[in-house]
Amino acid sequence: MADDNANAPLFQIQRMYLKDLSLEQPNSPQVLLEQGQPQVEINLTLGAETISEAIYEVTVMATVQTKINDKTLFLVEAKQGGIFEIRNIPDEQLKQILGIACPGIVYPYLRAIVSDVCTRAGFPPVVLSEVNFQSMYESQQAELARLTETTNVSGTIN
Repeated sequence: MADDNANAPLFQIQRMYLKDLSLEQPNSPQVLLEQGQPQVEINLTLGAETISEAIYEVTVMATVQTKINDKTLFLVEAKQGGIFEIRNIPDEQLKQILGIACPGIVYPYLRAIVSDVCTRAGFPPVVLSEVNFQSMYESQQAELARLTETTNVSGTIN
């Protein structure tokens, strides 16, 4: 019976944590007096790495830069991490779990942190929109396949 459990698939959250956080207001207080509609630029970055056997760290990082009249109002960089134990899952499914399911679990924590930091800095909250990590993963895989195909074709030309 113990052997059956040893080979059973396992997915478990070990820990969620804030890995990095930065807030900059390089043009304050002067920029706070400027009038105009702020422009907000948001970039997301995903990361996954093996910590030890069956233990993985998945991170989601958001960079939020808000400008008014081409001057930075504020810049927030936040990186939320999660540690997951994943055992007895086929490699292809493991990649999907690390690229879709885990970021989906980590992301709500990141959204709350970004909103809270903006508010504490004296600005209206920036609420990050929902992200379809499955669509993001599939387009990354398609791009990798396209690049691999292009490399293989160009590598065979004499």
